[in-house]
Parts: sequence; structure tokens; C-alpha cells
Amino acid sequence: MATDTILLVDDDIELSRMLAEYLAGEGFEVLHAPDGAKALEHLRQREFSLVILDVMMPGMGGFELLQRMRQMSSRVPVIMLTARGDEVDRIVGLELGADDYLPKPFNPRELMARIRAVLRRVGGREAGDGDAPLTVGQLSLDPSSFDVRVDGTAVRLTSVEFRLLQRLVGGVGVVQSRDSLSEHVLGRRLQAYDRSIDTHVSNIRRKLGCGQPGVPEIRSQRGEGYVMTQPLEVR
Repeated sequence: MATDTILLVDDDIELSRMLAEYLAGEGFEVLHAPDGAKALEHLRQREFSLVILDVMMPGMGGFELLQRMRQMSSRVPVIMLTARGDEVDRIVGLELGADDYLPKPFNPRELMARIRAVLRRVGGREAGDGDAPLTVGQLSLDPSSFDVRVDGTAVRLTSVEFRLLQRLVGGVGVVQSRDSLSEHVLGRRLQAYDRSIDTHVSNIRRKLGCGQPGVPEIRSQRGEGYVMTQPLEVR
């Protein structure tokens, strides 16, 4: 079985060395980039299983690098490292296409758990997910090819957004709790004040144009979760 390769992007050399040694001990191959420019060079030369990306770096910061990655149509999963308590950084990162985040300082075991959850999500399918194409109104989703279209036009989603949308489309009319969505989509239990699912839903709504004729809506049920509803008819 091929070894998963992680690109670690952080200007903190001591922390990066410690993390690289820890991840290598867990069976991963790790490449380090001290800045955004070097990270882009690595990303153009080879494929990675996952990117660990620090927000605060000199020159090209983590947000700008993430934007460039997504503009390159890179679907590689990204875990962002943010300043503890800085919720704005976390929300911005998720809006730009990050899959998950972890505030500094952190326990390497927590990072390892996040990495394995993301890789399980990207590399495997849980029982019952299925590969059959799904259609709701003008929205179509094909799990076998990760293809999403609205009225025939392709929509680019991150891996997390895709799995979240797949979960909602697969249960049209059924309210799904934020807790269950977090466990299924993020691979972890929902934590207090964690707005990750809400931010991902907001991103999906914007990208799909939810609420427009022919496009299903994702409604929030206060105190319960989210539900996808049948779209308005196209006149």
C-alpha cells in the first residue's frame, strides 16, 4: 500500500521538525515548506495526500496560498493551523476551502486524529454511501466521479463540501443534526462553539445558488440541524 504524503507548510522550523518526526513515526512521508512560494513549487511537482497549512507566515500567508491552491483546481485536503481563540481565522479558512482546522498550541495526537479522519473521508466510502448518481431538481451529484452540476453547469466543491452535500441530497426532507453531520462528514464529534458545519453549509449554498428556481434549498432547523428541501418549480 502506498505511503500517504503530507506537505507541511509552516515557517516555524522547530515545530515543523518535531511534527515531521512525529508523523514519520506514524507511517507518513512528510515534505516541509517554510513559506507559500516553496509550497506552490512542491504542489506543482507532485501530488500530496494532505496539506497542513499554517495561517500566519511571512510573505504569502496561509489564506493566500489556500486561495491559489483552489484556483489551481487542487482538491487536496487541507488542515489549517490557526491562532487559539481566533474564530475569524477559522471561518475564513473554511470559506476559502479548508477541510478542517486546529488551533495552536495543539497536541500532536489531536492533529493525528484529524489527519486520519480526513484521509478516511477522502480515501474511503462508508457502508451505505453508495455510488449511484443523485438528482434533486436541477442539482445532480455523482459520487463515483465527485461531479456536481446545477442545470448542467459544473460546480467545484471541496471534499468536505461534497460529502456534506451528498449526505443532505441522500436524505431530502429529513432533518439531520449538526452532531451527526460532523461525525459523518468531519469524522469527529461536534465540539462546543464549533461552527465548521455551518460554514461549510454556507459555502455550499453560495456555490449552488440555493433557493433559485430549480435548485434545492438547505434549510436550518433551529436547535435541530439542516434539511434539504425540494426546489421551487422552474416556470
